[in-house]
Amino acid sequence: MDAIVSNTEIDVPYSKGYDMRRAINLRQVEIFKALIEHGTVSRAAEVLKISQPAASKLLMNLESDTGLKLFDRYKGRLAPTTQALRLHEEVARIFMGVSQLESAIEMIRREDQGRLVIGVIPALSGAFIQRTTISFLKHNPNVYCLVKSPSSRWIAEYVLTRKLDIGLVTARIDNPFIVTEPLLEHPLLCIMPIDHPLARHKVIRPDHLNDVPFVSFSPETYTGQKVTSMFEKYRVNANVVLTADANPTVSQFVAAGLGVSLVHPLFVAGMEKQIVTRPFEPTIPLDFLLCFSQDARNARLIAEFVRETKAVALRFIEELKGGWN
Repeated sequence: MDAIVSNTEIDVPYSKGYDMRRAINLRQVEIFKALIEHGTVSRAAEVLKISQPAASKLLMNLESDTGLKLFDRYKGRLAPTTQALRLHEEVARIFMGVSQLESAIEMIRREDQGRLVIGVIPALSGAFIQRTTISFLKHNPNVYCLVKSPSSRWIAEYVLTRKLDIGLVTARIDNPFIVTEPLLEHPLLCIMPIDHPLARHKVIRPDHLNDVPFVSFSPETYTGQKVTSMFEKYRVNANVVLTADANPTVSQFVAAGLGVSLVHPLFVAGMEKQIVTRPFEPTIPLDFLLCFSQDARNARLIAEFVRETKAVALRFIEELKGGWN
């Protein structure tokens, strides 16, 4: 809180029977807060970069100016009283408000530089969105990006209410005020641990999965529904050993050797060296959508982010395919 002017005064309300005292100042409040949070006067003085005698004097004046008994003296140490702890609750609340104000000021300052708020489904909130955003920022170094990962069903609503500038989803969106662009439609891949017996096949088919330990997405997820339909259609005797909601969980368990799974290629980003990937036939197409408001305020930045996202996705797919040859 060094930016706060230390001699700014805070009025202490006057009431009947209350002697007029000097108004307390913020430096007194700062050393009081530091003492409560760090335990000793010496440590509090060190945090505020003042001498210990100066800190002691500020605390003594605070007690005198407030008319409160803030400390008990015991063997040269100050122990906070009940009144001090109650006062600290109010002080902490005020300082939290100041911190929030500083954050808001910083956010407003960054808006002049350009700001893009990105919503991405949890399944792609790891390595893929990291690569995309870093690539985007290399071409737009003065832009501030904020990445959020709500569930797919909320992203469209947040785009509509301008809480997000752009979203990456799997769900279909039927709203005339939201523009959607396909990111990348691609069949699911079969992923497996390194040295898994199925790795000898160039293409994995439904009959290869009979009785093989399988790590599945939850039936409520878009990918989970697609895989379940395939199992039923081809009468696969699925040996599901674990079910998970999030892609990182599925991929990590596969890499750990628990079983195999079927995922969209972009889900593999960041895991390429820990698993083996193979094409799966018959194909199970799965695509993603980029969505943004029809009258988006950041139209230029959104258009650039869309282009960069598509380019990163295509490059990644080509790199994966290179490993199948």
